[in-house]
Amino acid sequence: ASAGGGGMAGGCRLLLLGLLAGLGRAAAPPGGMLYPRDTPSRERKELGGLWSFRADFSPGRDAGFAQRWYRRPLRQTGPVIDMPVPSSFNDITQDPSLENYVGWVWYEKEVLLPLRWLQDNLNTRVVLRFGSAHYYSIVWVNGVQVVEHEGGHLPFEADISSIVQGSPGIPCRITVVLNNTLTPHTLPPGSIQYMNDKTRYPKNYFVQNIRFDFFNYAGIHRPVVLYTTPSVYIDDITVTTTSSESVAMVQYQVSVVGSTLYSLSLSLRDQEGKVVATGDGPAGELKVLNPNLWWPYLMHENPGYRYSLEVKMQAQVNGALLEDVYTLPVGIRTVHVTSTQFLINGRPFYFHGVNKHEDADIRGKGLDWPLVVKDFNLLRWLGANSFRTSHYPYAEEIMDLCDAYGIVVIDECPGVGIKMPESFGNKSLQHHLVVMEELIRRDKNRPSVVMWSVANEPASELPPAAYYFKTVIAHTKALDPSRPVTFVTDANYALDRGAPYVDVICVNSYFSWYHDPGHLEVIPLQLTTQFENWYKTYQKPIIQSEYGADSVPGLHSDPPLMFSEEYQKAMLREYHSIFDKKRKEYVIGELIWNFADFMTNQGTTRVLGNKKGIFTRQRQPKSAAFVLRERYWKIANESSCLPPIIKSHSLFL
Repeated sequence: ASAGGGGMAGGCRLLLLGLLAGLGRAAAPPGGMLYPRDTPSRERKELGGLWSFRADFSPGRDAGFAQRWYRRPLRQTGPVIDMPVPSSFNDITQDPSLENYVGWVWYEKEVLLPLRWLQDNLNTRVVLRFGSAHYYSIVWVNGVQVVEHEGGHLPFEADISSIVQGSPGIPCRITVVLNNTLTPHTLPPGSIQYMNDKTRYPKNYFVQNIRFDFFNYAGIHRPVVLYTTPSVYIDDITVTTTSSESVAMVQYQVSVVGSTLYSLSLSLRDQEGKVVATGDGPAGELKVLNPNLWWPYLMHENPGYRYSLEVKMQAQVNGALLEDVYTLPVGIRTVHVTSTQFLINGRPFYFHGVNKHEDADIRGKGLDWPLVVKDFNLLRWLGANSFRTSHYPYAEEIMDLCDAYGIVVIDECPGVGIKMPESFGNKSLQHHLVVMEELIRRDKNRPSVVMWSVANEPASELPPAAYYFKTVIAHTKALDPSRPVTFVTDANYALDRGAPYVDVICVNSYFSWYHDPGHLEVIPLQLTTQFENWYKTYQKPIIQSEYGADSVPGLHSDPPLMFSEEYQKAMLREYHSIFDKKRKEYVIGELIWNFADFMTNQGTTRVLGNKKGIFTRQRQPKSAAFVLRERYWKIANESSCLPPIIKSHSLFL
C-alpha cells in the first residue's frame, strides 16, 4: 500500500529521512507518566479546540525550519487555517493535497495561564502534556524548544515552568511541528519511494509505502493539557496485586522528584469512600480483607470494581510545607496462563471480543467522546468482554473506560507492518524497546490490561526475527513480570521464529477470503489443522486473534457470495463451529476482525476502506453483528454465574 505525494525536491529526502533517523532516542525519557488529574494540589487546563495550522508545502518541506516559524506567531509566517485538536488533519478540509500529505505540518495555540500558576515560581511546576501526536513531534513554547518525541500513540510532556513563569499576563505560545513520514526504522515502519521515470511521474514524485492496512492518519490525536504540581511532587506510582478468597495484597512503589526529604502516606478507599487499608513510605504492601475483585464484564454482577489509592506527599522546601496529592484507581485482580487456559482471579476466562481501530469519519484518529461512548455501548450490547488495541496503543481515556466497565484488553504496541529485513536490525530493535518502555510506563497499573502484544503479523519467519522477538519479549517481561506477553502471527507454525518466546499463541487467518476465496467449505478442515498444528508444536493456549470477511452493507446474495452480508455471516458460522470444539481443549479466545469498517489507503480491493466491520464506519450494525451478539451472549450465559437478569440480552446498554 502507498500514499502518494508529489512535487517534493530531492533535498527533502535528507530532511525527512535524515532528521527522523537522527533524532530518535536510545532510551525512554526517565520518570513517570501519570495521567493528569485535578487534585487538591494539582490543576489542569485543557487546550482542545481550534489551533492555527499550516502544512509546509515548500519544495523541500523545510521552509518552516529555514525560516524558524517557531520564533513568531504562525500567522505571521504565511496563510494559516483553523484545525481542531484533537483530530487528524487529513479529512478536515477539501484539499486533496492535505488528505495525502507527507512531511512537516505546524500547529500553534496561544493561551493565557492563571496568575496563580505564575507567581509562586519557586514552588509550582507547569507541565505541558500531549496524549499523542503522529508521528515525530518537536514542541516550542515562546520560541524555546521544550521536547521532542518519536512515536504516534503514546504521551509525552515537558516542564515549561522556567519559560512561562515571570511573564504574567503574556500569552503562552505553543508551537508544534509534526512529521508523519514512516521509515524502515520507525514503528510502524514504512519507506519513501521516489518515482524516477520522468515519462510517467512529475519531477521528484514520491510515495509513502506502508505494509499495514489502515490509513496513516496524522495530527495531534489526543488531548493537550497544561497541568501543575508542586516543585516536589509524586512522579510515578506502580501497583501490583495478589489475592485469595478472603484477603488481597496491594504492593506499591512511589517515586518522588524534587527532594530527598519527604514523607508519604497512602490510603486505599472503596467505592463508598471507606478507608480499607493505609500505608506509608515509598514502597510497601497494603492488606485488604474480603476484597472486591476486579472482574471482567459478564463474569460478575459488579464488573470493573476499582478502589482509589490516595497518595499524599509532604516536604519542607525553603521553610514552606509543600503537599502533593494524587489518586490512582486500583483494580485487584490476578492473571495466570496454563498450557490450556487463561485465568483471571483463578477462573478460566474466554476472550469473546473484537479488534478495533481508532477511526471515524472526518475526525480520523482524533479522540471523540461521543464516538468513544457509542463504541462501548455497542461492545456491551454485543456481549463482547474484550478487545485488542489493534495495531497501536489506544487513548488513555478509552483505557479508563475499559478499567471501569470490565472490558479486558490485549494492549498492543505499534509494531505492525514489520516486514522488511532492515526493520529487524539493531536500530529498529532499540526503538521497539523504548516503545515498550513507554507503553508499560503508561498502562502498567490498569487492571483491564491482561497481556502485552509486541507486534502484529511481522515477517517472523525471517532469520533475524528469532533474536528480535526474543529480545523484545524478554525486555517486556523484565519491565512487567506480572503479565503474559504475545505477538500476533500469520506465519506458518513450522517457520515462525518468534513463537517460542510468547506465553499465548495469537493467530490470524482468513480461510475462504485471502486463501481459497469463496470456498466456505474448506474452513472446518483448514481451521482445525491450524489449531492442531500450533498446539502440538508449542503446547500453549491459542487465541484466534483475527478472522473475518468484507461485506458491503446492503449487498445481499443467496447462496452467499463474497462481499455480501450473507457471506460474512456464513464465514463466521463456519469458524464458530470449530471454535466450539476447540475451546473445550486449548482455544481461549476469538476476536473478530473488525468491530467497524475503517479507512485504508486507496486500492483495487478497498472500496472506501476495509469493510470487514460487523458495524459500518458510522456504527450501524450489519447482519453479522446479530450473529455475533447471539453467540457472545450464549457463551457468557454458559460460563458465568450471573443472576438471570444480568444474563438477559439487555436492550438498554
